[in-house]
Amino acid sequence: MSRLLIRNARLVNEGQIRDADVLAANGRIEKIADSITGCNAAVAIDAQGQWLLPGMIDDQVHFRDPGAPDKGSFYSESRAAVAGGITSFMDMPNTSPATLNLAALADKKRRAGLHSVANYGFHFGVSHDNLDTVAALDPREVAGVKVFMGASTGNMLVDDPRILERLFAEVPTLLLAHCEHSPSIQANEQRLRARFGDGIPAVAHPLIRDAEACYRSSSYAVELARRYGTRLHVLHLTSARELGLFEDKPLTEKRITAEVCLHHLLFDDRDYHRLGHQIKCNPAIKTRADRDALRQALLSDRLDVIGSDHAPHTWAQKQLGYREAPAGLPLVQHALPALMELVADGLLPLTTLVAKTSHRVADLFAIPDRGYVREGYWADLVLIKPEPQGKPVSEEPILARCGWTPFAERRFRHSVSTTLVSGHLAWHNGQVVDSCQGLPLYFQR
Repeated sequence: MSRLLIRNARLVNEGQIRDADVLAANGRIEKIADSITGCNAAVAIDAQGQWLLPGMIDDQVHFRDPGAPDKGSFYSESRAAVAGGITSFMDMPNTSPATLNLAALADKKRRAGLHSVANYGFHFGVSHDNLDTVAALDPREVAGVKVFMGASTGNMLVDDPRILERLFAEVPTLLLAHCEHSPSIQANEQRLRARFGDGIPAVAHPLIRDAEACYRSSSYAVELARRYGTRLHVLHLTSARELGLFEDKPLTEKRITAEVCLHHLLFDDRDYHRLGHQIKCNPAIKTRADRDALRQALLSDRLDVIGSDHAPHTWAQKQLGYREAPAGLPLVQHALPALMELVADGLLPLTTLVAKTSHRVADLFAIPDRGYVREGYWADLVLIKPEPQGKPVSEEPILARCGWTPFAERRFRHSVSTTLVSGHLAWHNGQVVDSCQGLPLYFQR
């Protein structure tokens, strides 16, 4: 029996913080106690008071596999993910080919099974001509069904009201929505082009993909979900106004939920002057007031989960002009250290961060035996080490295939020292353990 023991940790789990030892055996948590001795563990880690958290379950990543090997793959991006404290991810369907049929879904599962060091699940895509396939999906086989109600990377826009109504009425599982109103965006861009010509600056991005475009689409999605009783999850909220569409209720009491992403919590429109297209993403990073409203909403049940929306592009692509520079940024490698800045600044309780990155994600997606530190659950665990002097991001190699990060100038006050994926070391003392193999996620619906 393979056993791994973590001693002298500060366990953060289910709203409580306590001193604890945790013993994993055959991939699962065998025992949690104040002190564990005489267990003959093959590997013993002295946490020396580090925070021990359930690993982050990232509900939204774009690992670019298949179709864009210059940007990422399950191998490269999962390695970056475990370095950032992410033990499980759910990949989006806008790959090449897009995940619009069962063969494409099976191919992605095969690829991840061969190459991912983190646990993996997949969202299924919607197009104008695959609704019969969507309606027949087994809810246990996909994390969710993703609809792009606003145009973004991958040309998967679905904006025909008749198709959307049928989708909301017939989708057999959780429906995830990217909400932006494309006609509003197009009108805004035309207005900015009249002013700047081909030289639209990066700082204009949130003026083009503005709060009104987000609200018009999000409110339409919520209205459709209420009309048809759809289980809806709206992705990457970015504006204060949108928050009013969602209820401040426990997850178990609502059918319409919302996600916020870490870059919308950590950047605001002032950062475009410094970072330019590095932080160009869809929907756009908006004002400081919007950012602060999102942070405040995390303290309640209005925002349910935090994701990364990791979406890498090459550095060369990000240096292009506004219309050519693609939207998206690499984030998984620094996910938990970056979010821990909110904890260090006193803006977010550590127990709330754990709830929004682990507990609630497992609950929302009905993932059994993950997302909590409980005996019998899979040992998806992360040790977080305080860095009192701040650890420069630039000191560590970038593991994502794109080779850059928007956090390059930052110093984080916490780092990930160890990540366990299903009871196996995946990241330890600054190194990926390539022998670790992620497992497929299951959805108990």
